[in-house]
Amino acid sequence: MKVIIITGKLAEGLVKNVSARSKQNVFVHVVNTPIAAFLTPKKISNEVKALESDNLIDLDDIDMIIIPGLIRKDAKIIQQETGIPAYKGPTDAADLQIVLDALDKLELSTMTSADKLIEAEQRQKALEFIENFEKDEKHTNKLLKKPNNILVGNLPVGEDFPMRVLAEIANAPLLSKENLIRKAEYFIKNGADMVDIGMVAGENLAHRIPEMVSTLKNIAGDIPVSIDTLNPLEIESAVKSGVDMVLSLDHGNYEQVLPLMEEKQIPVVILPTDFKRGWVPHTVEERVNSLQELRKKCKKIDVVADLILDPINSRSIVDSIMACHQYHDKNPEPIFFGVGNVTELLDTDSVGVNSLLSGIAMELGASILFTPEESGKTVRSVYELAVSSKMMFLAKNRGSIPKDLGINLLVFKDKRLPEKVMEEFDVPFFSAEGTKKFVQDEAGSFKIMVNEQEIMVVHYKNMKPDVAITGKSAKKIYEELLNRQLVSRLEHAAYLGSELQKAEIAMITGKNYTQDFELFKKPFSI
Repeated sequence: MKVIIITGKLAEGLVKNVSARSKQNVFVHVVNTPIAAFLTPKKISNEVKALESDNLIDLDDIDMIIIPGLIRKDAKIIQQETGIPAYKGPTDAADLQIVLDALDKLELSTMTSADKLIEAEQRQKALEFIENFEKDEKHTNKLLKKPNNILVGNLPVGEDFPMRVLAEIANAPLLSKENLIRKAEYFIKNGADMVDIGMVAGENLAHRIPEMVSTLKNIAGDIPVSIDTLNPLEIESAVKSGVDMVLSLDHGNYEQVLPLMEEKQIPVVILPTDFKRGWVPHTVEERVNSLQELRKKCKKIDVVADLILDPINSRSIVDSIMACHQYHDKNPEPIFFGVGNVTELLDTDSVGVNSLLSGIAMELGASILFTPEESGKTVRSVYELAVSSKMMFLAKNRGSIPKDLGINLLVFKDKRLPEKVMEEFDVPFFSAEGTKKFVQDEAGSFKIMVNEQEIMVVHYKNMKPDVAITGKSAKKIYEELLNRQLVSRLEHAAYLGSELQKAEIAMITGKNYTQDFELFKKPFSI
């Protein structure tokens, strides 16, 4: 395939090097401008026609024109002007190799950059694979006959299925009905496969359980609802109210509730502890042996084994992982992995921790990833686990490492290092001092707020609110503010652009947003 690639002077070397290695027949045209993204389709059309006029190319021999992906306007104009199909390449010249290698099977776009197309195609294929797997009832029923898979409600759970994310509504009885619903809807929207009613340790609030179960069942649909308590009275109330799974049975409470579990055939999570006597196993062998002993006593019901994942440097996260590994080698039932035990007690952004623990859980044969979201640093953990569960399921089925899967959890960093091409400027340089004094905008002022779904900007005139604008895009919001003539000063417009972009980033990442304060800072100077 004969291809013309249009680029600017800054990226010339990189583009030519990549093109020289390509199997395609590439002609690189360097436009007399430092940054090719500043070009327009009209300008590129003129450049291409000039190439033919100068006898450098024959347009009849050219199959395609690739222009920089950062050019904003539609590339269709180029084909209309030259008769040659023109498409957008990648936004970063460093990704040009990928595009050229896939050119014969890749359907490029005149509007969307090639790297985004590739990413979207990979994502679509990945999600289709998971969706088709989940919809295959015949295959699911076959897998459910294996001892390592069970049903929780109508949800298949086990080693052969994607790891299910169980989101805990911590201290649920202390929440109002409205907040209980809001929390459950938030978890479900963010990918929870199951929702857990977290009870209050040391208290008997069994009388609250029927209403909570009924409320959550009404909004959860087919999503299973579980109860997290060791209190036999609360377990009894929950089972009679229709929960789909119980967390948890241990040596201290199983005798009181096991007959009811057997009667109702409710799956239970079992622990190697005896909290009634205050006993907790310490060694790997104690955990495994204790849980196997309890498993024998619960042989008439489906169980999920929780070896208790320890926080880092408490007892030993390594020992708890080893216990999971040893237990799984000896026993077929699903494994419960309490990811929140680690993330809530580690002062690190949760996204990488959740991904890594999901990978470890997958290798251990875990079936349930359990987490609350009880601190700012773990906000969006349910979403992160839902994505990483899919990543690990894809990697497992492809027999690959969890890379280039089509879905990822790259939030704060980019996958590839960009090719940094710096332009030299022969102009005076000044250090920004920012000394301009504040002057009130006569058009009014703004209060900017963020929740997990949108940005809200309230306009104040004479200290009184008069209109509110909502949206998910900083650009759309400030354009609306300008359209409504709510800003009259340049410095106020610049300030709003900065603050709204911070608000959008906070909404996407789950960071707290407070107007006029920094969103990010280097956590620790070394």
